[in-house]
Amino acid sequence: MEEWKTPIRQRARELGFVRCGFTTAEPPEEFPRFADWIAGGRNAGMRYLASERAMAGRADPARLLPAARSVIALAVPYPPPPAAENLPLEGFVAAYALGDDYHEIIRDRLHSLCDSLDRLAGRRLEHRAYVDTGPVLEREIASRAGLGWIGRNSMLIHPALGSFFFLAEILTELTLPPDLPFSADRCGTCDRCRKACPTGCILPDRTIDSRRCISYLTIEHRGPIPQPLRGLIGRSVFGCDICQTVCPWNRKAASAAEACFHPRSHFPVRDMTKEFDLSVEGWNDRFRRSALRRTGREGYLRNLLIALGNTRRMEGEPVLLAAQADRNPVLSESAGWALGQIRA
Repeated sequence: MEEWKTPIRQRARELGFVRCGFTTAEPPEEFPRFADWIAGGRNAGMRYLASERAMAGRADPARLLPAARSVIALAVPYPPPPAAENLPLEGFVAAYALGDDYHEIIRDRLHSLCDSLDRLAGRRLEHRAYVDTGPVLEREIASRAGLGWIGRNSMLIHPALGSFFFLAEILTELTLPPDLPFSADRCGTCDRCRKACPTGCILPDRTIDSRRCISYLTIEHRGPIPQPLRGLIGRSVFGCDICQTVCPWNRKAASAAEACFHPRSHFPVRDMTKEFDLSVEGWNDRFRRSALRRTGREGYLRNLLIALGNTRRMEGEPVLLAAQADRNPVLSESAGWALGQIRA
């Protein structure tokens, strides 16, 4: 069935997947390391990663689709973060979240590709398609399918794309010959990502201690952000791109990125104080079909308060004083901390 891979790749490219690789549905070799990562508590508050279903699926894709014989690994690039404008109250949002929610966009494309597989086979096939939400070790699968290597910052890196791309997978009953894995480690002795990380969350074994990761703290973490880490977050309002922006392989990243992933009109956040003018309804309208909904309104405002404190700018004081009187204890406490930073 080697000849089937060519039309699959062609259709994948038509749908915006600039890289398409094939591998088997065999259990991943790296699962024991993932299990150790969970056992060490490095998943922080992301307890869903340690659920029985999540562990079983990552240990063996056949648990998700017993008929699975192959996995199609796919990559879609998105633009790297725009240059900072150096405005006094500017806040930073991770590049992947600046446009429409990639889950919805890529999920529709995966369904279209599955339909193409059915037509190619002449019958309805068994599939499972995932984009960042399925319990699979997607970076190992992608590397095994030839899409790149797992870098020192734990991101998958492709020589031409860098690491600014989304990953997706299709588990299928088709038996497709696997591509050669990407065996080279092109990080070499470079450790710019580790040195640049403000919180030191990148570990020597190329995993992330989520408890210290800015992306985790500003997106997944609920409640107050631990005080020792607040000053290290800087002006990050949602996510972090630091370890990617310093990576030499990202100098030419995402040159083929599509317009649907480009920033919405209200990004970047040029004045964080203006974000507090949004009502609950206004926030819901503004961030409908946006990845920023993941953190929730409380988390978003909490992040803004911490970031305003880290600007050390007196212009943020009126907003912080109002937030300090908020009945939400997370927001009032975060505002008090931020005021202390400014007045210090």
